[in-house]
Amino acid sequence: MESKGRIGRKGFFLISISVLLVICLLVLFYLYRKVYAPNTTVPENEAYFLFIPTGSGIGEVRDLLVESGVVRNMETFDWVAERKNYPNHVRPGRYRIRSSMNNNDLVNMLRSGTQEPVQLIFNSVRTLEKLCGIVADQIEADSLEILNHLNDETYISQFGFKKFTVKEMFIPNTYEVYWNSNADQFIQRMEKEYRRFWTEERKRKAEALGLTTHEVSTLASIIDEETNKNDEKPTITGVYLNRLTRGIPLQACPTLRFATGDYTIHRVLLEHMKIESPFNTYKYRGLPPGPINIPSIAGIDAVLNAEKHDYFYFSAKEDMSGYHYFSKTLAEHNRYARLYQKVLDEQRVYK
Repeated sequence: MESKGRIGRKGFFLISISVLLVICLLVLFYLYRKVYAPNTTVPENEAYFLFIPTGSGIGEVRDLLVESGVVRNMETFDWVAERKNYPNHVRPGRYRIRSSMNNNDLVNMLRSGTQEPVQLIFNSVRTLEKLCGIVADQIEADSLEILNHLNDETYISQFGFKKFTVKEMFIPNTYEVYWNSNADQFIQRMEKEYRRFWTEERKRKAEALGLTTHEVSTLASIIDEETNKNDEKPTITGVYLNRLTRGIPLQACPTLRFATGDYTIHRVLLEHMKIESPFNTYKYRGLPPGPINIPSIAGIDAVLNAEKHDYFYFSAKEDMSGYHYFSKTLAEHNRYARLYQKVLDEQRVYK
């Protein structure tokens, strides 16, 4: 009887240990499912981008996750987020949520601020307002906030620019930036890229032409408006450089469109030539005080690699191809100009 009691006690002990092990395994399995089991609804080989605005708290983040439906079980996400103290470490940004992410990886990414950069893209545009709108569509900064900075002469003077020259700071390209960049951070980044763009080689070429970098950008902006044919831009540049050297007014039609604010003008009339503006190159000799648009890299390099020739005039071809005739004399230029004007008459284009 005593032997049976001892066996009974041993059996009870073993059973108790087994029960405890099962409970521990169940707890571990429960915790594993909460922490390490996949908990996102993103399809395989795809991604969802979560945008957390500056100033957001855990409540806003949770609302974004619930609204998007990207997290399968919010209860387990909340549990892990609380254990990792994420509510006190919410960071703004653009986060890439992948398929089969678990709560541990998701919270770690959000808590550490490991965000996915944005490929910020902008091309040559005419106005700062347009540029700011394009940029604001790609990063968090508000377009009006960026524009106000660029219109603040005290602010832009720290970068070496004035109200008429600030457009040249923006070199059209693709840039990797963080989505939550504010206006000041964006502008500082563009100023840094501007300095990087103007290499010693480009500066030497500008100096060889007798131009400053500001003047190169200004002339490039006119070239860009004259033609979208990159192969013709160095030739047109050569015309304007010849006129500058001889002290002949540039008489660049794009500068009148800029001065009037009317970019639909096809025919330059006497009334346009009389407009009072420092950008009226029919009225004032030399280059205008700044770019008339945000010049392209192709336009800038066309100026720096201008073609040397004896042309002083150019006129659009009557085939409307976008290419031009080039002339050494005014008489020859007028003949070509009449061909183009005749086509405009036939098309009833009078302005």
